[in-house]
Amino acid sequence: MMVGGHDAPLILGLGGTLRSGSSSELALRHALAAVEQIGARTQLITAVELDLPMYNPDRPMSASAGRLIDATRRADGLIVATPGYHGGTSGLLKNALDYLQELADDPSPYLDGKAVGCIVTSAGWQAGATTLAALRSIVHALRGWPTPLGVVVNSLQPVSDSSGRIVDDRIVGQLEVLSDQVVSFARSQRRLAA
Repeated sequence: MMVGGHDAPLILGLGGTLRSGSSSELALRHALAAVEQIGARTQLITAVELDLPMYNPDRPMSASAGRLIDATRRADGLIVATPGYHGGTSGLLKNALDYLQELADDPSPYLDGKAVGCIVTSAGWQAGATTLAALRSIVHALRGWPTPLGVVVNSLQPVSDSSGRIVDDRIVGQLEVLSDQVVSFARSQRRLAA
């Protein structure tokens, strides 16, 4: 799904979990809605679409993997959301990020020149903090620019109501700041390129 006009920056959202109604996908969707509110385009690739075969550079790429690579190549910035699993990102998300190896020979390799907002949801603060550090390290390794604010959502506390609306105003505010940072960086990069 893509939303917005063609001249605005394109922000790609990646993540969530295969669990329906996951807090990480909810946070990601909220962040992308904030991106749209400030005038950027969005594209969302949910966990279902990231459920790819283990990355193997010698294997022909699936259509889903090709869509991930193409969307990442076209994006001006990204917002990535993952649950915290045992101090790290979900295997599903890490495998999807491993597919970005296919961008190694691009003129701007990997995530070079792109801001990446990092969102982690976890059952407790410690798992969230360590997973956020791990995700930011992965983004650095891919030459991306993690936004100054990364958001950790403690899913042991009430996150959303029965309609899927985030009920914690602090989380809402942080997701909006993160979204603004991604879009502002993308706009700055576009001005520099022009």
